[in-house]
Amino acid sequence: MDGEDLLRMKPREIKRLHLIRQALEQRISQKQAAEVAGLSPRQMRRLMKRVEIEGDRGILHRRRGKPSNRRIADKTKQKVLELFEKHYPDYGPTLASEKLHERHRIEIHPETLRLWLRQARLPYKQRKARPHRQWRERRSCFGEMVQLDGSHHDWLEGRGPKLVLMGYIDDATSTVEARFYDHEGTVPALDSFRNWVERYGIPCSVYLDKHTTYRSPQAPSVEEQLEGQEQSQSQFQRAMSELGVEVIHAHSPAAKGRIERLFQTLQDRLVKELRLAGASTLAEANQVLQRYLPLHNQRFRVEAAQPTDLHRRVPVRLDLNTVLCLKTQRRLNADSTVQHEGQVYLVQDRVKGQTVTVHQCLDGSIQLRCHNRPLSYRLLPQRPRKAQPLLRPVLAKTSHRPATEHPWRGSYKRLRPERHSRAPIRALARGALSPFPNSVEPPEACWKP
Repeated sequence: MDGEDLLRMKPREIKRLHLIRQALEQRISQKQAAEVAGLSPRQMRRLMKRVEIEGDRGILHRRRGKPSNRRIADKTKQKVLELFEKHYPDYGPTLASEKLHERHRIEIHPETLRLWLRQARLPYKQRKARPHRQWRERRSCFGEMVQLDGSHHDWLEGRGPKLVLMGYIDDATSTVEARFYDHEGTVPALDSFRNWVERYGIPCSVYLDKHTTYRSPQAPSVEEQLEGQEQSQSQFQRAMSELGVEVIHAHSPAAKGRIERLFQTLQDRLVKELRLAGASTLAEANQVLQRYLPLHNQRFRVEAAQPTDLHRRVPVRLDLNTVLCLKTQRRLNADSTVQHEGQVYLVQDRVKGQTVTVHQCLDGSIQLRCHNRPLSYRLLPQRPRKAQPLLRPVLAKTSHRPATEHPWRGSYKRLRPERHSRAPIRALARGALSPFPNSVEPPEACWKP
């Protein structure tokens, strides 16, 4: 009606008000109204009495529009906002609430903290809208597929050198293993994969991008073509093939989105852990990482669809040092020496072959093998350079001038006057000299009519 305030009611309150009106008009009994409304007869009588006195407003709750009795104290709210503004200005509400509980013993729900930050107009880190991608179902078993990649980021925020995080995440359970290195290459990839194998076992497949570390851009050699390989193998691919691990290359970063989202999480949470610990070196960063990973896996790890673990144990007779290493073919010289990266190695065993495989292990040691048999060797000093042949001393040239009466000082015409004299030609022109000195009369063929 005009002039009356509008009341906002919930659907449950509208239903109760309708039943109370029916009971007041004695169309139904109080007991029936209470049963339909899900209330006790006593509570229904109390609501009917309030509606008779206050009208439709009597159905509303008495605490509506008033602060809750369970609200957090304003003193605690003010302290939380001060701590956030001082220590966690670039944190999100979820991570900030965890740190408040962990470091300050203040338990606050992330959504409550988000609401307080909005009311106080304090900026906080928000998630970006993700583009739509076709969803791919997780693998069903632990160890069926592992995604790996390297993340280039300023992990130490200028306090130390640039680092690269080599990260591994299981596709079925989101179990994470990672380690910091000073660059992304073959040795960090093999070493980080060794850490995964030693902790969990050999996975069935790995899912990675087309970085030159994981996929060789070179054309296949003649030996590889004879073996049926369409593309040359990198050192990492060769090691995976020897371990029986399938290598799957992603065509885009979004295809391996699980490892990419992991790096987004670590670039937020792990960077702050490194900041709180004051890490400034590679060793300190790895120490903080080893303390952080168990907590991360406990928080974000999920159960696989099937409890079977498809990781394979390392065979007893298999030495990982002979697989997870850099292998290079080198020619065995006639003097039983092998040259590799500027070093000369003398093979002390008798070898029936012309090539030797040099194994450069991850710890920096060198092994020489022929037909998968280790060879004993010793490092030789640098070979002396060949002596340059002695050259005869070159004497300085002295200028020599011929004498004045030397024939070379004379004219060439004076030396050969019969060839360069023009006197006979002039006499012939004057008619004093006959062109045919040996004949009395010129032949008739020479005269023209």
